[in-house]
Amino acid sequence: MRPHRTRLQTWLWGEILLAGLLGASLALFVSHPVLRTQYHDPALVLVVATITSLAGLLVAVLAANRFSVDGLRTDLLLAAGFLVGSLSTAAFAIVPVLGGNTLQPAEAWAATIGGILGTALVAVAPFVRGRSRSRDRALWDTLTAAAIVVLAAWILLRAHSTALPALTRIVPGGAEPPGLASTLSIQALLDLLAVIGWGRRLARTGDDLAQWLALGFTLQLFAALHLVFAPPRGTTYIAEGEFLRLLAFGLILVGAWRAIRAAELGRAVAEERARVAREIHDGLAQYLFVLSTHAQMLEAGASVDEVGPQLKEAAALAQQEARFAVLALSSAGGTAPFDSALRRYVEFLTADGELEVNLEIDPAIRLAPDEQIEIFRIVQEGLGNIRRHANATRALVVIDQRPSGERFVAIEDDGAGFPLDTARAGQGLRNMRDRASSIDGGFSVRSTPGRGTALEVVLRT
Repeated sequence: MRPHRTRLQTWLWGEILLAGLLGASLALFVSHPVLRTQYHDPALVLVVATITSLAGLLVAVLAANRFSVDGLRTDLLLAAGFLVGSLSTAAFAIVPVLGGNTLQPAEAWAATIGGILGTALVAVAPFVRGRSRSRDRALWDTLTAAAIVVLAAWILLRAHSTALPALTRIVPGGAEPPGLASTLSIQALLDLLAVIGWGRRLARTGDDLAQWLALGFTLQLFAALHLVFAPPRGTTYIAEGEFLRLLAFGLILVGAWRAIRAAELGRAVAEERARVAREIHDGLAQYLFVLSTHAQMLEAGASVDEVGPQLKEAAALAQQEARFAVLALSSAGGTAPFDSALRRYVEFLTADGELEVNLEIDPAIRLAPDEQIEIFRIVQEGLGNIRRHANATRALVVIDQRPSGERFVAIEDDGAGFPLDTARAGQGLRNMRDRASSIDGGFSVRSTPGRGTALEVVLRT
């Protein structure tokens, strides 16, 4: 609670300071009309529009990425809002003037309406709760619906282009086009709603992205207010408010980047917990179940001479599995060399002399942490099957890479072999195939009765 409260207090003081400075500057511009400078520079207008469009697109991509991780509807609307605003600017305010053409009223109003729609989605986002189950479909449907609305608005505006006023004031002090002041006021109100909404979300959840969005839309709010009091003379003019918008997008972009990094870290932690849970379930839990079963047999009156040796063997196997799990997990976490852990396992497995195992590992091969743990378990499962079922005296394990760069793991034995049709039904082979699939690897098996078995896992490129 203390970090959350500290973050909230920091944001509140930052908001008070920022609003005070921006409010003072706005009052100065309103009271001294001579300071309201506007520059007629079509090239600079195009550059500013391009930068804001690209920044908004990046924020949309980062928000969509976070939505794919967490599935929050807030992030879905956030991504949709920035994408709609960016694409509207690109399609209606940038592309039509690339050849030096003049922006037509239909395109100018379409870009303005698209920006308002995008801001509305972002302003509503912090008030929406819950998660989406079908994330890809939800993202696609939301973006498609928003794009259809913007496209329909543009088609409607094009159909009535002759009746549309131009977004321009030809001379200072000239009459404003009908609807311009109302449009700019709506934009300012939506920016204010976004500040309130994201500030409220920060207070409720402590979301780091929320404070950056609240600060960014504070800048957006005062940029819109500047334009309300000093509407642009034309689409080729740039005013002070546009530079505030650039700064706002910079702040929001930084916040989105920080948020997606935090989301990726959270996903990595969740995946690691799931992996450890699976290791415990697949290994140690099975032997503990066997121990529990034998203990119940003793309670039911079974002979100690009969159950005792089995209980002792199960306890030894559980202890062995615990060692293997520690070795595997520490290897995957980077605290012990992978090849050292695997060699210690092979030494333990062959201590009784019943099976000879040759282990060959290319020292130059590079394995990712998730590959290390799955390969360890595949080799463990494969050699365990050889000891239990193959009646083999020798086995070979090779972890190497071919001249083409393809990395592979091969396990061979000189045992009895088996028909491949029956092999497909074996749980051990299914486990190995699933583990290979979990690291995007290919799995194949060759076996002939009386001539041994060969398994191969081809790792991802």
